[in-house]
Amino acid sequence: MREYIDGQSFKNMILYAASALESNKQTINELNVFPVPDGDTGTNMSLTMNTAAAELRKADPPTVGKAAEITSAALLRGARGNSGVILSLLFRGMARILKDKSEVGGAVFAEAMNEGVSAAYKAVMKPAEGTILTVSRLSAERAKVVASEGAGAEAILSSSIKAAKEALANTVNLNPVLKKAGVIDAGGKGYVIMLEAMLAALRGEKAPAFQAVAEIKEKADFSDFDTEDIIYTYCTEFIVERENKKDPRLLRSFLSGLGDSIVVVDDDEIIKVHVHTNTPGAVLTEALSYGSLLSTKIENMRKQHTETINREAEEKASAVPEKKYGVVSVCAGDGMEAVFRDLGVDCLVPGGQTMNPSTDDILKQINKTPAETVFVLPNNKNIIMAAEQCVSLTEKKVIVIPSLTIPQGIAALLNFDPSLDEEILKANMETALSRVNTIQVTYAARDSEYDGHEIKEGDYLTLLEGKLIAIEKNLDSVISVIGDKLLEISPEFVTVFYGSDVQEDTARECAAKFEEKLPGAEITLVSGGQPVYYFIISAE
Repeated sequence: MREYIDGQSFKNMILYAASALESNKQTINELNVFPVPDGDTGTNMSLTMNTAAAELRKADPPTVGKAAEITSAALLRGARGNSGVILSLLFRGMARILKDKSEVGGAVFAEAMNEGVSAAYKAVMKPAEGTILTVSRLSAERAKVVASEGAGAEAILSSSIKAAKEALANTVNLNPVLKKAGVIDAGGKGYVIMLEAMLAALRGEKAPAFQAVAEIKEKADFSDFDTEDIIYTYCTEFIVERENKKDPRLLRSFLSGLGDSIVVVDDDEIIKVHVHTNTPGAVLTEALSYGSLLSTKIENMRKQHTETINREAEEKASAVPEKKYGVVSVCAGDGMEAVFRDLGVDCLVPGGQTMNPSTDDILKQINKTPAETVFVLPNNKNIIMAAEQCVSLTEKKVIVIPSLTIPQGIAALLNFDPSLDEEILKANMETALSRVNTIQVTYAARDSEYDGHEIKEGDYLTLLEGKLIAIEKNLDSVISVIGDKLLEISPEFVTVFYGSDVQEDTARECAAKFEEKLPGAEITLVSGGQPVYYFIISAE
Protein backbone atom coordinates (compact mmCIF):
# COMPACT_ATOMS: atom_id res chain seq x y z
CA MET A 1 0.00 0.00 0.00
CA ARG A 2 1.34 3.42 -0.94
CA GLU A 3 1.52 5.64 2.15
CA TYR A 4 2.73 8.86 0.51
CA ILE A 5 2.23 10.91 -2.64
CA ASP A 6 5.19 12.78 -4.10
CA GLY A 7 5.51 15.05 -7.13
CA GLN A 8 5.89 12.29 -9.70
CA SER A 9 3.03 10.29 -8.21
CA PHE A 10 0.70 13.29 -8.32
CA LYS A 11 1.72 13.99 -11.90
CA ASN A 12 0.92 10.42 -12.92
CA MET A 13 -2.42 10.59 -11.12
CA ILE A 14 -3.43 13.63 -13.17
CA LEU A 15 -2.21 12.07 -16.42
CA TYR A 16 -4.25 8.93 -15.69
CA ALA A 17 -7.30 11.02 -14.83
CA ALA A 18 -7.02 12.99 -18.07
CA SER A 19 -6.68 9.79 -20.09
CA ALA A 20 -9.66 8.19 -18.33
CA LEU A 21 -11.88 11.21 -18.97
CA GLU A 22 -10.86 11.27 -22.62
CA SER A 23 -11.68 7.58 -22.97
CA ASN A 24 -15.03 7.95 -21.22
CA LYS A 25 -16.13 11.41 -22.33
CA GLN A 26 -18.87 10.17 -24.64
CA THR A 27 -20.29 7.95 -21.91
CA ILE A 28 -20.39 10.97 -19.62
CA ASN A 29 -21.82 13.16 -22.37
CA GLU A 30 -24.76 10.82 -22.83
CA LEU A 31 -25.80 11.42 -19.23
CA ASN A 32 -26.23 15.13 -19.83
CA VAL A 33 -29.70 16.33 -18.94
CA PHE A 34 -31.56 19.64 -19.13
CA PRO A 35 -30.27 22.33 -19.15
CA VAL A 36 -28.03 20.88 -21.85
CA PRO A 37 -26.34 23.85 -23.46
CA ASP A 38 -23.42 24.42 -21.11
CA GLY A 39 -21.77 22.01 -23.55
CA ASP A 40 -21.16 18.31 -23.05
CA THR A 41 -20.03 17.52 -19.52
CA GLY A 42 -17.68 14.73 -20.52
CA THR A 43 -16.07 16.79 -23.27
CA ASN A 44 -15.71 19.82 -21.00
CA MET A 45 -14.19 17.80 -18.16
CA SER A 46 -11.85 16.03 -20.57
CA LEU A 47 -10.68 19.21 -22.27
CA THR A 48 -10.23 20.87 -18.89
CA MET A 49 -8.16 18.06 -17.39
CA ASN A 50 -6.12 17.73 -20.56
CA THR A 51 -4.86 21.28 -20.13
CA ALA A 52 -3.26 20.21 -16.85
CA ALA A 53 -1.96 17.00 -18.39
CA ALA A 54 -0.32 18.96 -21.20
CA GLU A 55 1.49 21.23 -18.73
CA LEU A 56 2.58 18.35 -16.52
CA ARG A 57 3.99 16.43 -19.47
CA LYS A 58 6.38 19.32 -20.03
CA ALA A 59 7.43 19.42 -16.37
CA ASP A 60 9.22 17.22 -13.87
CA PRO A 61 7.73 18.49 -10.59
CA PRO A 62 10.17 17.87 -7.72
CA THR A 63 7.45 18.04 -5.06
CA VAL A 64 3.76 17.29 -4.70
CA GLY A 65 3.22 20.98 -3.99
CA LYS A 66 4.74 21.99 -7.33
CA ALA A 67 2.75 19.34 -9.21
CA ALA A 68 -0.46 20.58 -7.59
CA GLU A 69 0.44 24.18 -8.38
CA ILE A 70 0.99 23.40 -12.08
CA THR A 71 -2.28 21.46 -12.16
CA SER A 72 -4.29 24.21 -10.46
CA ALA A 73 -2.93 27.01 -12.66
CA ALA A 74 -3.58 25.08 -15.87
CA LEU A 75 -7.10 24.06 -14.86
CA LEU A 76 -8.10 27.59 -13.95
CA ARG A 77 -7.33 28.86 -17.44
CA GLY A 78 -8.37 25.77 -19.27
CA ALA A 79 -11.70 25.12 -17.50
CA ARG A 80 -14.66 24.73 -19.85
CA GLY A 81 -18.31 24.84 -18.84
CA ASN A 82 -19.73 24.60 -15.34
CA SER A 83 -18.35 21.10 -14.78
CA GLY A 84 -14.87 22.15 -15.88
CA VAL A 85 -14.85 25.17 -13.61
CA ILE A 86 -15.94 23.13 -10.59
CA LEU A 87 -13.25 20.60 -11.42
CA SER A 88 -10.66 23.35 -11.44
CA LEU A 89 -11.92 24.59 -8.06
CA LEU A 90 -11.57 21.16 -6.50
CA PHE A 91 -7.91 21.10 -7.48
CA ARG A 92 -7.36 24.73 -6.61
CA GLY A 93 -8.39 24.12 -3.01
CA MET A 94 -6.29 20.99 -2.96
CA ALA A 95 -3.26 22.95 -4.16
CA ARG A 96 -3.59 25.36 -1.23
CA ILE A 97 -3.04 22.53 1.26
CA LEU A 98 -0.32 20.82 -0.77
CA LYS A 99 1.63 24.06 -1.30
CA ASP A 100 5.29 23.80 -0.27
CA LYS A 101 4.88 20.11 0.59
CA SER A 102 7.53 17.69 -0.66
CA GLU A 103 5.29 14.65 -0.19
CA VAL A 104 2.09 14.01 1.75
CA GLY A 105 0.51 11.13 3.60
CA GLY A 106 -3.11 10.19 4.05
CA ALA A 107 -4.07 12.84 6.61
CA VAL A 108 -2.81 15.79 4.55
CA PHE A 109 -4.24 14.38 1.34
CA ALA A 110 -7.65 14.01 2.99
CA GLU A 111 -7.38 17.61 4.22
CA ALA A 112 -6.55 18.70 0.68
CA MET A 113 -9.59 16.93 -0.73
CA ASN A 114 -11.85 18.66 1.80
CA GLU A 115 -10.30 22.04 1.07
CA GLY A 116 -11.01 21.47 -2.61
CA VAL A 117 -14.67 20.78 -1.86
CA SER A 118 -14.84 23.90 0.30
CA ALA A 119 -13.42 26.01 -2.53
CA ALA A 120 -15.96 24.62 -4.99
CA TYR A 121 -18.95 25.19 -2.72
CA LYS A 122 -17.87 28.75 -1.91
CA ALA A 123 -17.53 29.70 -5.57
CA VAL A 124 -20.87 28.32 -6.72
CA MET A 125 -23.65 30.81 -5.98
CA LYS A 126 -26.42 28.26 -5.41
CA PRO A 127 -24.83 24.84 -5.07
CA ALA A 128 -27.24 22.10 -6.09
CA GLU A 129 -27.16 18.68 -4.47
CA GLY A 130 -27.14 15.55 -6.56
CA THR A 131 -24.22 16.85 -8.62
CA ILE A 132 -20.45 16.56 -8.76
CA LEU A 133 -20.42 18.77 -5.66
CA THR A 134 -22.30 16.14 -3.66
CA VAL A 135 -20.13 13.31 -4.93
CA SER A 136 -16.89 15.15 -4.18
CA ARG A 137 -18.11 16.29 -0.74
CA LEU A 138 -19.16 12.86 0.48
CA SER A 139 -16.01 11.22 -0.85
CA ALA A 140 -13.87 13.87 0.90
CA GLU A 141 -15.78 13.40 4.14
CA ARG A 142 -15.13 9.66 4.01
CA ALA A 143 -11.44 10.37 3.38
CA LYS A 144 -11.34 12.54 6.51
CA VAL A 145 -12.86 9.77 8.64
CA VAL A 146 -10.43 7.14 7.36
CA ALA A 147 -7.52 9.55 7.80
CA SER A 148 -8.41 9.95 11.48
CA GLU A 149 -7.75 6.22 11.82
CA GLY A 150 -4.18 6.65 10.55
CA ALA A 151 -4.65 5.36 6.99
CA GLY A 152 -2.13 6.13 4.24
CA ALA A 153 -2.71 7.86 0.90
CA GLU A 154 -3.73 4.76 -1.07
CA ALA A 155 -6.20 3.62 1.58
CA ILE A 156 -7.63 7.14 1.79
CA LEU A 157 -8.22 7.30 -1.96
CA SER A 158 -9.67 3.80 -2.07
CA SER A 159 -12.17 4.58 0.68
CA SER A 160 -13.15 7.89 -0.89
CA ILE A 161 -13.95 6.09 -4.14
CA LYS A 162 -16.36 3.77 -2.36
CA ALA A 163 -18.15 6.77 -0.88
CA ALA A 164 -18.13 8.55 -4.24
CA LYS A 165 -19.78 5.57 -5.94
CA GLU A 166 -22.47 5.42 -3.27
CA ALA A 167 -23.09 9.14 -3.66
CA LEU A 168 -23.17 8.86 -7.45
CA ALA A 169 -25.82 6.16 -7.36
CA ASN A 170 -27.96 8.40 -5.17
CA THR A 171 -27.70 11.53 -7.32
CA VAL A 172 -30.72 10.38 -9.31
CA ASN A 173 -32.77 10.71 -6.12
CA LEU A 174 -31.35 14.04 -4.94
CA ASN A 175 -31.69 16.11 -8.10
CA PRO A 176 -35.21 16.60 -9.54
CA VAL A 177 -33.87 17.03 -13.06
CA LEU A 178 -31.91 13.79 -12.86
CA LYS A 179 -34.88 12.00 -11.33
CA LYS A 180 -37.11 13.12 -14.19
CA ALA A 181 -34.61 11.89 -16.76
CA GLY A 182 -33.80 8.73 -14.77
CA VAL A 183 -30.02 9.13 -14.90
CA ILE A 184 -27.12 9.66 -12.54
CA ASP A 185 -25.21 12.93 -12.62
CA ALA A 186 -22.78 13.27 -15.51
CA GLY A 187 -20.24 15.39 -13.62
CA GLY A 188 -20.39 13.04 -10.65
CA LYS A 189 -19.73 10.08 -12.90
CA GLY A 190 -16.79 11.88 -14.44
CA TYR A 191 -15.41 12.55 -10.96
CA VAL A 192 -15.65 8.87 -10.01
CA ILE A 193 -13.88 7.91 -13.23
CA MET A 194 -11.09 10.35 -12.34
CA LEU A 195 -10.70 9.03 -8.78
CA GLU A 196 -10.50 5.44 -10.01
CA ALA A 197 -7.85 6.40 -12.54
CA MET A 198 -5.87 8.30 -9.92
CA LEU A 199 -5.92 5.29 -7.60
CA ALA A 200 -4.77 3.06 -10.45
CA ALA A 201 -1.88 5.43 -11.10
CA LEU A 202 -0.92 5.44 -7.43
CA ARG A 203 -0.88 1.64 -7.49
CA GLY A 204 1.09 1.55 -10.72
CA GLU A 205 -1.59 -0.30 -12.65
CA LYS A 206 -3.83 0.28 -15.62
CA ALA A 207 -6.83 2.49 -14.95
CA PRO A 208 -9.96 0.32 -14.44
CA ALA A 209 -12.99 0.61 -16.68
CA PHE A 210 -15.90 2.43 -15.11
CA GLN A 211 -18.84 0.23 -14.16
CA ALA A 212 -22.31 1.59 -14.85
CA VAL A 213 -24.72 1.89 -11.93
CA ALA A 214 -27.30 -0.90 -12.12
CA GLU A 215 -30.87 -0.15 -13.17
CA ILE A 216 -30.09 3.41 -14.19
CA LYS A 217 -30.56 4.63 -17.73
CA GLU A 218 -27.30 5.37 -19.48
CA LYS A 219 -28.61 8.16 -21.68
CA ALA A 220 -30.84 11.14 -21.01
CA ASP A 221 -33.94 11.78 -23.10
CA PHE A 222 -33.84 15.43 -24.11
CA SER A 223 -37.43 15.28 -25.36
CA ASP A 224 -38.51 15.17 -21.68
CA PHE A 225 -37.86 18.91 -21.55
CA ASP A 226 -39.26 21.83 -23.51
CA THR A 227 -37.05 24.60 -24.84
CA GLU A 228 -39.37 27.07 -23.09
CA ASP A 229 -38.29 25.58 -19.76
CA ILE A 230 -34.92 27.31 -20.15
CA ILE A 231 -35.28 30.50 -18.08
CA TYR A 232 -31.94 32.06 -19.00
CA THR A 233 -31.03 31.89 -22.66
CA TYR A 234 -27.30 32.60 -22.81
CA CYS A 235 -24.46 30.60 -21.28
CA THR A 236 -21.81 33.29 -20.79
CA GLU A 237 -18.18 32.65 -19.89
CA PHE A 238 -15.26 35.06 -19.79
CA ILE A 239 -11.87 35.79 -18.27
CA VAL A 240 -11.09 39.35 -17.22
CA GLU A 241 -7.76 40.74 -16.06
CA ARG A 242 -7.58 42.18 -12.53
CA GLU A 243 -6.30 45.65 -13.40
CA ASN A 244 -7.65 47.32 -10.28
CA LYS A 245 -8.39 46.35 -6.69
CA LYS A 246 -12.13 45.98 -7.17
CA ASP A 247 -13.40 43.08 -5.06
CA PRO A 248 -14.54 40.06 -7.16
CA ARG A 249 -17.25 39.46 -4.59
CA LEU A 250 -19.00 42.57 -5.89
CA LEU A 251 -19.09 40.98 -9.34
CA ARG A 252 -20.59 37.81 -7.88
CA SER A 253 -23.28 39.89 -6.15
CA PHE A 254 -24.02 41.80 -9.37
CA LEU A 255 -24.42 38.58 -11.34
CA SER A 256 -26.84 37.09 -8.81
CA GLY A 257 -29.47 39.56 -9.99
CA LEU A 258 -28.99 38.71 -13.66
CA GLY A 259 -28.95 34.92 -13.84
CA ASP A 260 -28.10 31.55 -12.30
CA SER A 261 -25.48 28.78 -12.48
CA ILE A 262 -22.99 31.39 -11.33
CA VAL A 263 -19.36 30.45 -10.73
CA VAL A 264 -16.73 33.13 -10.07
CA VAL A 265 -13.09 32.12 -9.64
CA ASP A 266 -10.18 34.49 -9.18
CA ASP A 267 -6.48 34.65 -8.47
CA ASP A 268 -4.02 37.55 -8.36
CA GLU A 269 -4.12 38.06 -12.13
CA ILE A 270 -7.55 37.10 -13.50
CA ILE A 271 -11.23 36.52 -12.74
CA LYS A 272 -12.98 33.66 -14.51
CA VAL A 273 -16.77 33.71 -14.68
CA HIS A 274 -19.55 31.35 -15.76
CA VAL A 275 -23.20 32.50 -15.70
CA HIS A 276 -26.54 31.79 -17.37
CA THR A 277 -28.26 35.07 -18.19
CA ASN A 278 -30.61 36.85 -20.58
CA THR A 279 -28.40 39.96 -20.69
CA PRO A 280 -24.84 38.96 -21.61
CA GLY A 281 -24.13 42.54 -22.73
CA ALA A 282 -24.78 43.90 -19.25
CA VAL A 283 -22.61 41.16 -17.76
CA LEU A 284 -19.66 41.96 -19.99
CA THR A 285 -20.04 45.71 -19.48
CA GLU A 286 -19.80 45.23 -15.72
CA ALA A 287 -16.82 42.90 -16.21
CA LEU A 288 -14.93 45.65 -18.03
CA SER A 289 -14.98 47.72 -14.86
CA TYR A 290 -12.58 45.16 -13.38
CA GLY A 291 -10.15 45.13 -16.29
CA SER A 292 -9.61 44.03 -19.89
CA LEU A 293 -11.42 40.97 -21.21
CA LEU A 294 -9.01 38.18 -22.15
CA SER A 295 -11.59 35.78 -23.57
CA THR A 296 -15.37 35.46 -23.95
CA LYS A 297 -17.81 32.75 -25.00
CA ILE A 298 -21.58 33.18 -25.33
CA GLU A 299 -23.85 30.29 -26.35
CA ASN A 300 -27.59 30.33 -26.98
CA MET A 301 -28.89 27.48 -24.83
CA ARG A 302 -32.40 27.58 -26.30
CA LYS A 303 -31.00 27.15 -29.80
CA GLN A 304 -28.68 24.33 -28.72
CA HIS A 305 -31.50 22.51 -26.98
CA THR A 306 -33.74 22.79 -30.03
CA GLU A 307 -30.94 21.53 -32.26
CA THR A 308 -30.42 18.56 -29.92
CA ILE A 309 -34.11 17.64 -30.07
CA ASN A 310 -34.12 17.95 -33.87
CA ARG A 311 -30.98 15.84 -34.16
CA GLU A 312 -32.48 13.09 -32.02
CA ALA A 313 -35.63 13.18 -34.14
CA GLU A 314 -33.54 12.83 -37.31
CA GLU A 315 -31.74 9.82 -35.83
CA LYS A 316 -35.07 8.10 -35.27
CA ALA A 317 -36.39 8.93 -38.73
CA SER A 318 -35.67 6.69 -41.70
CA ALA A 319 -33.54 7.98 -44.55
CA VAL A 320 -35.40 8.31 -47.84
CA PRO A 321 -34.50 5.33 -50.07
CA GLU A 322 -32.13 6.26 -52.88
CA LYS A 323 -31.37 2.70 -53.97
CA LYS A 324 -32.72 -0.81 -53.70
CA TYR A 325 -30.10 -2.38 -51.39
CA GLY A 326 -27.90 -1.14 -48.57
CA VAL A 327 -25.58 -2.75 -46.01
CA VAL A 328 -25.01 -2.17 -42.30
CA SER A 329 -22.11 -3.91 -40.55
CA VAL A 330 -20.88 -4.24 -36.99
CA CYS A 331 -17.14 -3.94 -36.37
CA ALA A 332 -14.55 -2.40 -34.05
CA GLY A 333 -11.21 -0.78 -34.85
CA ASP A 334 -10.24 1.98 -37.27
CA GLY A 335 -8.63 -0.42 -39.70
CA MET A 336 -11.63 -2.73 -39.71
CA GLU A 337 -13.95 0.19 -40.32
CA ALA A 338 -11.86 1.29 -43.30
CA VAL A 339 -12.00 -2.21 -44.80
CA PHE A 340 -15.79 -2.37 -44.55
CA ARG A 341 -16.24 1.11 -45.95
CA ASP A 342 -13.95 0.27 -48.89
CA LEU A 343 -16.15 -2.75 -49.58
CA GLY A 344 -19.24 -0.58 -49.85
CA VAL A 345 -20.91 -0.67 -46.42
CA ASP A 346 -23.33 2.23 -45.98
CA CYS A 347 -23.28 2.48 -42.18
CA LEU A 348 -21.16 0.98 -39.42
CA VAL A 349 -22.17 0.03 -35.90
CA PRO A 350 -19.23 0.25 -33.46
CA GLY A 351 -18.93 -2.89 -31.39
CA GLY A 352 -18.11 -6.55 -31.24
CA GLN A 353 -16.92 -8.85 -28.52
CA THR A 354 -17.30 -7.37 -24.99
CA MET A 355 -19.03 -4.34 -26.48
CA ASN A 356 -22.13 -5.74 -28.12
CA PRO A 357 -24.34 -3.02 -29.60
CA SER A 358 -28.01 -2.87 -28.67
CA THR A 359 -30.91 -3.33 -31.01
CA ASP A 360 -31.40 0.42 -31.00
CA ASP A 361 -27.76 1.01 -31.99
CA ILE A 362 -28.23 -1.22 -35.01
CA LEU A 363 -31.67 0.17 -35.80
CA LYS A 364 -30.36 3.73 -35.97
CA GLN A 365 -27.84 2.75 -38.63
CA ILE A 366 -30.48 0.82 -40.56
CA ASN A 367 -32.69 3.89 -40.59
CA LYS A 368 -29.79 6.05 -41.74
CA THR A 369 -29.16 3.78 -44.71
CA PRO A 370 -30.79 5.27 -47.84
CA ALA A 371 -32.10 1.96 -49.21
CA GLU A 372 -35.36 0.02 -49.42
CA THR A 373 -33.79 -3.23 -48.24
CA VAL A 374 -30.94 -3.28 -45.73
CA PHE A 375 -28.64 -6.28 -45.25
CA VAL A 376 -27.16 -6.46 -41.74
CA LEU A 377 -23.86 -8.16 -40.94
CA PRO A 378 -23.61 -8.78 -37.15
CA ASN A 379 -20.18 -10.44 -37.40
CA ASN A 380 -20.61 -11.97 -33.94
CA LYS A 381 -22.90 -14.68 -32.62
CA ASN A 382 -23.89 -12.55 -29.65
CA ILE A 383 -25.20 -9.77 -31.89
CA ILE A 384 -27.35 -11.77 -34.34
CA MET A 385 -30.45 -11.81 -32.14
CA ALA A 386 -30.22 -8.08 -31.47
CA ALA A 387 -30.00 -7.47 -35.20
CA GLU A 388 -33.01 -9.67 -35.88
CA GLN A 389 -35.15 -7.59 -33.54
CA CYS A 390 -34.81 -4.71 -35.97
CA VAL A 391 -36.89 -6.48 -38.61
CA SER A 392 -40.20 -5.40 -37.06
CA LEU A 393 -39.02 -2.00 -35.84
CA THR A 394 -38.50 -0.19 -39.12
CA GLU A 395 -40.34 0.55 -42.33
CA LYS A 396 -37.36 -0.76 -44.27
CA LYS A 397 -37.00 -4.40 -45.13
CA VAL A 398 -34.20 -5.91 -43.06
CA ILE A 399 -32.29 -9.07 -43.93
CA VAL A 400 -29.84 -10.33 -41.33
CA ILE A 401 -26.95 -12.34 -42.75
CA PRO A 402 -25.85 -14.49 -39.76
CA SER A 403 -22.13 -13.79 -39.97
CA LEU A 404 -20.33 -15.00 -36.85
CA THR A 405 -16.97 -13.32 -37.43
CA ILE A 406 -15.38 -10.37 -39.17
CA PRO A 407 -13.90 -12.58 -41.94
CA GLN A 408 -17.36 -14.03 -42.60
CA GLY A 409 -18.76 -10.53 -42.88
CA ILE A 410 -16.06 -9.58 -45.37
CA ALA A 411 -16.69 -12.75 -47.38
CA ALA A 412 -20.40 -11.90 -47.54
CA LEU A 413 -19.62 -8.38 -48.73
CA LEU A 414 -17.36 -9.68 -51.48
CA ASN A 415 -20.41 -11.55 -52.76
CA PHE A 416 -22.72 -8.56 -52.55
CA ASP A 417 -24.01 -7.83 -56.07
CA PRO A 418 -26.81 -5.22 -56.07
CA SER A 419 -27.85 -6.23 -59.59
CA LEU A 420 -29.14 -9.60 -58.36
CA ASP A 421 -32.60 -10.59 -57.20
CA GLU A 422 -33.00 -10.29 -53.43
CA GLU A 423 -33.32 -14.01 -52.71
CA ILE A 424 -30.36 -14.93 -54.90
CA LEU A 425 -28.26 -12.17 -53.34
CA LYS A 426 -29.15 -13.36 -49.84
CA ALA A 427 -28.32 -16.96 -50.73
CA ASN A 428 -24.95 -15.98 -52.24
CA MET A 429 -23.96 -13.99 -49.17
CA GLU A 430 -24.97 -16.77 -46.79
CA THR A 431 -23.15 -19.39 -48.86
CA ALA A 432 -20.00 -17.27 -48.71
CA LEU A 433 -19.99 -17.56 -44.91
CA SER A 434 -19.17 -21.25 -45.05
CA ARG A 435 -16.25 -20.79 -47.42
CA VAL A 436 -14.08 -18.86 -44.98
CA ASN A 437 -12.26 -20.14 -41.91
CA THR A 438 -11.70 -17.78 -38.99
CA ILE A 439 -8.87 -18.02 -36.47
CA GLN A 440 -8.83 -15.60 -33.55
CA VAL A 441 -6.20 -14.92 -30.89
CA THR A 442 -7.25 -13.29 -27.65
CA TYR A 443 -6.33 -13.53 -23.96
CA ALA A 444 -7.80 -14.97 -20.78
CA ALA A 445 -9.39 -12.27 -18.65
CA ARG A 446 -9.42 -14.45 -15.54
CA ASP A 447 -8.37 -17.86 -14.18
CA SER A 448 -10.72 -20.66 -15.19
CA GLU A 449 -11.07 -24.24 -16.31
CA TYR A 450 -12.40 -25.14 -19.73
CA ASP A 451 -12.86 -28.54 -21.33
CA GLY A 452 -10.44 -30.07 -18.86
CA HIS A 453 -7.82 -27.37 -19.42
CA GLU A 454 -6.58 -25.00 -16.72
CA ILE A 455 -6.48 -21.45 -17.98
CA LYS A 456 -4.59 -18.67 -16.23
CA GLU A 457 -5.32 -14.97 -16.53
CA GLY A 458 -3.30 -13.49 -19.40
CA ASP A 459 -2.85 -16.77 -21.31
CA TYR A 460 -3.09 -16.56 -25.09
CA LEU A 461 -6.24 -18.28 -26.33
CA THR A 462 -6.50 -19.40 -29.95
CA LEU A 463 -9.92 -20.14 -31.42
CA LEU A 464 -11.00 -21.72 -34.69
CA GLU A 465 -14.61 -20.91 -35.63
CA GLY A 466 -15.14 -19.85 -32.04
CA LYS A 467 -13.83 -23.10 -30.56
CA LEU A 468 -10.75 -23.15 -28.35
CA ILE A 469 -7.88 -25.00 -30.03
CA ALA A 470 -4.86 -23.85 -27.99
CA ILE A 471 -3.82 -22.24 -24.71
CA GLU A 472 -0.31 -20.80 -24.81
CA LYS A 473 1.98 -18.70 -22.63
CA ASN A 474 3.85 -16.89 -25.40
CA LEU A 475 3.16 -15.54 -28.86
CA ASP A 476 5.72 -17.73 -30.64
CA SER A 477 3.82 -20.83 -29.56
CA VAL A 478 0.57 -19.26 -30.74
CA ILE A 479 1.98 -18.56 -34.19
CA SER A 480 3.28 -22.11 -34.44
CA VAL A 481 -0.16 -23.51 -33.61
CA ILE A 482 -1.82 -21.23 -36.17
CA GLY A 483 0.72 -22.17 -38.82
CA ASP A 484 0.00 -25.87 -38.33
CA LYS A 485 -3.73 -25.26 -38.47
CA LEU A 486 -3.43 -23.21 -41.66
CA LEU A 487 -1.40 -26.02 -43.17
CA GLU A 488 -4.31 -28.38 -42.47
CA ILE A 489 -6.80 -25.97 -44.03
CA SER A 490 -4.51 -25.36 -47.02
CA PRO A 491 -6.05 -22.01 -48.03
CA GLU A 492 -5.31 -20.01 -51.17
CA PHE A 493 -5.79 -16.69 -49.43
CA VAL A 494 -4.90 -15.68 -45.89
CA THR A 495 -5.62 -12.22 -44.44
CA VAL A 496 -4.13 -11.34 -41.06
CA PHE A 497 -5.84 -8.47 -39.20
CA TYR A 498 -3.72 -7.36 -36.26
CA GLY A 499 -5.24 -5.57 -33.29
CA SER A 500 -4.63 -2.38 -31.37
CA ASP A 501 -2.32 -4.11 -28.88
CA VAL A 502 0.02 -5.53 -31.54
CA GLN A 503 2.99 -3.61 -32.95
CA GLU A 504 3.40 -3.56 -36.73
CA ASP A 505 6.86 -5.16 -36.57
CA THR A 506 5.46 -8.04 -34.54
CA ALA A 507 2.60 -8.47 -36.99
CA ARG A 508 5.02 -8.55 -39.93
CA GLU A 509 7.12 -11.24 -38.26
CA CYS A 510 3.99 -13.35 -37.78
CA ALA A 511 2.93 -12.92 -41.40
CA ALA A 512 6.42 -13.89 -42.54
CA LYS A 513 6.22 -17.15 -40.57
CA PHE A 514 2.88 -17.93 -42.22
CA GLU A 515 4.47 -17.32 -45.62
CA GLU A 516 7.19 -19.86 -44.77
CA LYS A 517 4.55 -22.36 -43.75
CA LEU A 518 2.32 -21.72 -46.78
CA PRO A 519 4.54 -20.77 -49.73
CA GLY A 520 1.69 -21.23 -52.20
CA ALA A 521 -0.81 -19.00 -50.42
CA GLU A 522 -1.30 -15.26 -50.82
CA ILE A 523 -0.73 -13.66 -47.39
CA THR A 524 -2.10 -10.16 -46.73
CA LEU A 525 -1.42 -8.14 -43.57
CA VAL A 526 -3.92 -5.47 -42.45
CA SER A 527 -3.92 -3.18 -39.42
CA GLY A 528 -7.41 -3.81 -38.06
CA GLY A 529 -6.96 -1.87 -34.83
CA GLN A 530 -9.53 -4.12 -33.16
CA PRO A 531 -9.63 -4.41 -29.37
CA VAL A 532 -9.62 -7.70 -27.43
CA TYR A 533 -8.28 -9.82 -30.33
CA TYR A 534 -4.56 -9.67 -31.04
CA PHE A 535 -5.17 -11.35 -34.40
CA ILE A 536 -8.21 -12.18 -36.53
CA ILE A 537 -7.18 -14.39 -39.42
CA SER A 538 -9.25 -15.17 -42.49
CA ALA A 539 -8.36 -18.31 -44.46
CA GLU A 540 -10.15 -19.42 -47.64
